[in-house]
Amino acid sequence: MDTDFVHLHVHSEYSMLDATCRIEELLLQAKEHEMGALALTDHGVLSGAIEFYQKAKNYGIKPIIGVEFYLAPRGRQDKAPGRERYRHLLALAEDERGYKNLLKLSSLGYSDGFYYKPRIDLELLEEYGDGLIITSGCKSGVLAKPILQGQPKEAEEWARRLRELFGPGNFFIEIQDHGLQEEQGLLEELVRLAHRLDLPLVATNDVHYIAPQDSQAHEILLNIQTRDKEERRSYEGDQYYFKSSEEMAKLFSAHPEALENTLWIAERCSLDLELEAPHLPRFALPQGYKSPEDYLRELAYRGAQERYGYGYGDGGDGELPEEVEERLEYELRVIGEMGFASYFLIVWDFVRYAREQGIPVGPGRGSAAGSLVSYCLGITDIDPLEYGLLFERFLNPERITLPDIDIDFCPRRREEVINYVTERYGRDRVAQIVTFDTLAARSAVRDVARVLGLPYSQADKIAKLIPFGSPLEEALGSVRELRRLYDSDPQIKQLIEISKKLEGLVRNPSTHAAGIVIAPGELTDYAPLLRLSDGSLVTQYDMVALETIGMLKIDLLGLRNLTVIADALELIKANSREDLQLRLDLER
Repeated sequence: MDTDFVHLHVHSEYSMLDATCRIEELLLQAKEHEMGALALTDHGVLSGAIEFYQKAKNYGIKPIIGVEFYLAPRGRQDKAPGRERYRHLLALAEDERGYKNLLKLSSLGYSDGFYYKPRIDLELLEEYGDGLIITSGCKSGVLAKPILQGQPKEAEEWARRLRELFGPGNFFIEIQDHGLQEEQGLLEELVRLAHRLDLPLVATNDVHYIAPQDSQAHEILLNIQTRDKEERRSYEGDQYYFKSSEEMAKLFSAHPEALENTLWIAERCSLDLELEAPHLPRFALPQGYKSPEDYLRELAYRGAQERYGYGYGDGGDGELPEEVEERLEYELRVIGEMGFASYFLIVWDFVRYAREQGIPVGPGRGSAAGSLVSYCLGITDIDPLEYGLLFERFLNPERITLPDIDIDFCPRRREEVINYVTERYGRDRVAQIVTFDTLAARSAVRDVARVLGLPYSQADKIAKLIPFGSPLEEALGSVRELRRLYDSDPQIKQLIEISKKLEGLVRNPSTHAAGIVIAPGELTDYAPLLRLSDGSLVTQYDMVALETIGMLKIDLLGLRNLTVIADALELIKANSREDLQLRLDLER
C-alpha cells in the first residue's frame, strides 16, 4: 500500500438515512490521500458494492467489499420484545469465496433474521464464514457494547467465541477514537482484551460523512426518519469523517500495530469479480431436442411459415421467401454464436403463456422490434422486413451484451405472468428488482425544514419556488425570488445549504416498476436480497448493477392502454356479440 493506513470501516449513502457519503466522493478522498485501497461496509447491505468495485478499479484503488452486520446476540430467531436486538460486527471479503458468503449472509439477514434490522447470528457465521475477515465493530459492536454496559466478562466470552470460529488471524479487535470521552476507557479496555487473548488490533474511523463540516447535514439526515423530538438521533462531535493517514497516525500513535494491520488486511483482500459474463438460466427443452439452438430454430421456422409461408394454412407447402430465410438464418447464427438462444426461449415461453391465458400483450417496443426471430416467435407483432428495421440495433455481434426485450402486459393481469415465471424457474431463482428513491430538491427542502423546526408554510413556500426536476443549485441561479430569500434570510440560506448536501442521496428502496431477474441457480449465489417495508423481497442490486454482473433481467411492463382496449373489446362482444381481435396496422 502507498500510505500507512487504509480505511476499512466506511459507510455510503446505501447505509440509508445514516451516511451522506457518495461513492464517487469516497474514492476521490482516497485518491487525494494517496490510499491504495478502500473498503465499503454499509449497514446490512451490499447495494453499492458493484458500483464501488467498478469505480474503484477505474480510479486505480483496490476495492474491499464488506458489510457492517447486525448480529443478534441470542440468535436470529429471538424476536422477544424488550430485549437487546442486535450488536454490530464488520465482515470483509478476502476473496470471491468471502464475497459469495457476504451475499448469503446479507440475504439471510433479511429473509430469516429480520427484526427491526436485518440480523445474522453465530450459526450463520459458522456456515458462511469462509473467506471473511471479521472485526469487532464500532461502539455498538459485539465487544464494545457489553463493555460499555459494564459487562467486560461477556465481551471476553464473545471475543473467545469469535477467535475460535474464525481463527486468530481472521478476527481483529477494532479500536476507534472520535474524540468522545466514553471511547477513551473503551479503547483501553479493548486493548487489554486483545493483549490478554493474543488477538490483533485494527484501527478504524467510522466514516459517515466526508468532512467535519458535513456533521450537521449528517445529523439532519439521521432525523429525517424520526417524527418525535424525543427520538432525535445524533453522532456526538464532528469526527465521523474521512480522515487522512496523518490524522489516524496521530490518534493511534500508541498503537502503531493497529494501523499496520489495516495494510495487512488490505493486502489480504484480493477480490476479482468476473463482470458482464452472462449468467443465463437453462430453458427446459422438450424431449428430442439436443440444444436451445435446435429448439429455437424449430420454433422460429414454424412461426415464419405462419407469418410468411406461401399458402401456409390453406394447403400450400409453406415455402418461405428468400429474403425471410436469409434474414432468419443470419439472426439465428448471431444468436447462437452469442449464446443467447435460451434467452429468446425464456421470453417466448412467458409471452406464449400470457397469450394462451388471454392476458393482453403489447405488439413490442424498442429495438427488439428489429428482430425477425422475435416476430416469428410471436414476441413482437411488427414485421421488421416490411418496415426496414435493423436487427443490429437490437443485437450487435460486435458488442457482447445481453439482449433487452421489454414486454407490455395488461397491468391488471401482469402479476399472473410474474407468478408463472416464478413457478417455472423456482422461487429461489426469481425476484423483482430494487429501485432507490432519492431526495429530490423539493422533498429535501421539506424534510430538512421539518428537522430544523421551521414552519411548514415557510418550507412549502421555498419548495414551491423550485421548478420540478430542477437541482437546487440550478434553481438558485434561475429563480429570482429564491435567490433573494437565500441572500437575505440566514435561516433560509442554512436550509438550502443543508438541502444541497442531502439532495440526490438515497432515501429508501422500493420495487422497480417492471424489472424481474432470473438466475441460473439460487439467486443469492449471484445477488443479495432485501426486504421492503411491505415484507416483499427484492434484489439489493439495481438494474444497472445486475446488468453489470451479467444477470438476465426482463422488463414486464404494465401498460394501461392494453387494459382499456381489452375492456372495450369485451363490451363490444357483450353488446353486439362480435368477437373482435386487435390487429396492429401501422399504415393507418
